[in-house]
Amino acid sequence: MSPVIETDTPPLTPARPETVGMSSARLARIRPAFEREVAEGRLPGAVVAVARDGRLVHLEAAGFLDPVARTPMRADAMFSIASMTKPVCGAVAMSLVEEGRLLLSDPVGAYVPPLMEVQVARPTEAMLSGAGPIEVEPQRRRMTVQDAARHTTGFVYGGFGGTAVHAAHPGTSITVARDHDADSLARALAATPLRHHPGEQWEYGFSTDVLGLVAGAAGGASLGTLMRSRIFDPLGMAETGYVLPAEKAGRFAKPLPTCPITGAAQSVAAPLAPPKLEVGGAGLVSTASDYIRFAEMLRAGGSFGGARVLSPATVRWMASDHLQGIAGGPDRMDPGLTGYGFGVTVAVRRNAGGSAFMGAPGAFGWSGVFGTYFWVDPAERLAVVLMAHAPGEMRLRYRRLVNMLVYQALER
Repeated sequence: MSPVIETDTPPLTPARPETVGMSSARLARIRPAFEREVAEGRLPGAVVAVARDGRLVHLEAAGFLDPVARTPMRADAMFSIASMTKPVCGAVAMSLVEEGRLLLSDPVGAYVPPLMEVQVARPTEAMLSGAGPIEVEPQRRRMTVQDAARHTTGFVYGGFGGTAVHAAHPGTSITVARDHDADSLARALAATPLRHHPGEQWEYGFSTDVLGLVAGAAGGASLGTLMRSRIFDPLGMAETGYVLPAEKAGRFAKPLPTCPITGAAQSVAAPLAPPKLEVGGAGLVSTASDYIRFAEMLRAGGSFGGARVLSPATVRWMASDHLQGIAGGPDRMDPGLTGYGFGVTVAVRRNAGGSAFMGAPGAFGWSGVFGTYFWVDPAERLAVVLMAHAPGEMRLRYRRLVNMLVYQALER
C-alpha cells in the first residue's frame, strides 16, 4: 500500500510504510480521527507529516483551511508556529557554539551587557499575591547562556502567572517582537525583576528571546538572517520565515472563529509585515513540509540532504536533560509532559512511562500556543509534525491525539 503523500514535491523521499516498520492501514487512521474532530466543531483542520528512518510515510491534510468559507485544508498550508520558533533559535545557538563564538557557560551579559547585573524579586506575600510592591535582592549568580536555553534565567512571561513579577514583565515574545528592537528589549528586561534566581527554577518566559539576543550578538546579524543562512537555506526550508509573503497569504490557515471550550472569539494573525525584532521565542511561519525537514535533521543527528547543520554530539547535547537539580519542568505548560526534563529549547522524555504521551526515553520536541507541535524520537527513528491553528486549550488534546495515532502505527 502506498503512503498518503498529498504533495507533488515531498520534503523527504517517500517510502511505503511497511518498508520502515509501520502499517499503512494504521497510518490511515490519522485523517478520519482528525476529520471527526472537525465534524464535531472542535478543530478547523490540520496537516500531519510523519517520517521514519528518514523516509516520508505520511503527509496528509484534514478539515478546512478556512472553516467559515469551508475551504478544504491543503498539505502546503501556512501556519504561525509560535513557540516552535524556539528550537530553531536553539539550533542557531548551538551552531555558534560549534564555531567557538559562544559557550553555554558564558554569562548572558557578555553578549547583552544590560543583563549582566539584574535584580531578583524576594518571595514576599505581597509579591506572590500580585498586589506588590516588589522587593528585590542581588542575583546569587549571573544568568548563563545555558539558563537562556533551558528556561532557567528567572524571566517569565507577563500574564502567565498571578505574581507582581508576572504583571511587571513586558508581555510575551509576540508582543515584544512588535514593540522593541534588540537594545530596547534588553533594557526592558534588565529593568524587570526576575521571578527566580538564575539556574534555580524552570519557568516559561523570555529565556529564549534572551537566547536570540545572545545569538544575534555572537553571530553578528539579526536572528532571522542567522536562521536563514544556518538552518533554512541548508535544509531547503524555503517557506519558513518571520514574514508571510503576500502571494502566499491565501494558504494561511484560519482557526475556528470562537473557542470550542469557552466560546470566546479567537484569531491567529498572519505575519504580513516584518516584526520590529526577530525574537527567538516566537514569530516564524512555516509549513508541515518545511518543519519536517528541520525535525528530520535533528532526528538524523544534525544533517539533512547532504547538508550538515550540527554535529551528532551537539544534537545529543541539545536533546539531553539539562534540569538536574533544578525545580520545575515543562509539565507546568502541559500536564501531559509529566516526567519530562528540558534540554536546549526542547522538552526531553526521561522515562518510558508516567506521561500522557507515548514515546521512548530521549524523545524530544516542543509546541506552539496556536496549536502546532513536533517531536523526534531517536530510539523509534521517528520525526513527526502537526500543523493546526487551534489556539485554545483544545490544542493539548491534539498533541496527544497525533502522538497516539503515530505510535499505534508502529509494527517493529
